[in-house]
Amino acid sequence: MLLKKQTVWLLTMLSLVVVLSVYYITSPEQRGNDLADTEENAEQKNEEAVNTDSTDADSDIITNAAGDEKFEALRLQLNDERNKQVEELTEVMATTDLPAEEISGAKDQIDKLDELAEKEYILETLIKAMNYEDVLVRADEKNVQVTVKAEKLSRTEANEIIRQVKSEIGDLQLVTVEFQPE
Repeated sequence: MLLKKQTVWLLTMLSLVVVLSVYYITSPEQRGNDLADTEENAEQKNEEAVNTDSTDADSDIITNAAGDEKFEALRLQLNDERNKQVEELTEVMATTDLPAEEISGAKDQIDKLDELAEKEYILETLIKAMNYEDVLVRADEKNVQVTVKAEKLSRTEANEIIRQVKSEIGDLQLVTVEFQPE
């Protein structure tokens, strides 16, 4: 009995570490390697705000922040949903009354969720490398929805994103690409 409690505790802590690691890696504060560039951009924005009508500059800044907050909110919501699923599956694994097949199935589902989250992160990184400001990838067992922050998205760019998704996650059937204006 003590061993099973320790196992559940260990799995819970490991899942918490994984979730926090993914959040830390994907958080916007981690873009600190362009610190000098960011400071120059901030100075330019301040100069533009002085030189132009301040309401226009403020609305641009608010729009950009709202878009970033929307992506972050969706990421957090997805993480919360997955954490709840992992917690439920961990509870199933802790149940001693169930057959070994069901407990093994719960462990397999946890592994699939972790693998899916990792693939989403990899895809976001690869698509951002294609010169997009921000990308949000949401995947489930059969669908992938990619939201790209860009002014316009041509068919060739959308096809390139779909190819990238298919190469990373081949077993999913439907890939949807949409864009959100910057």
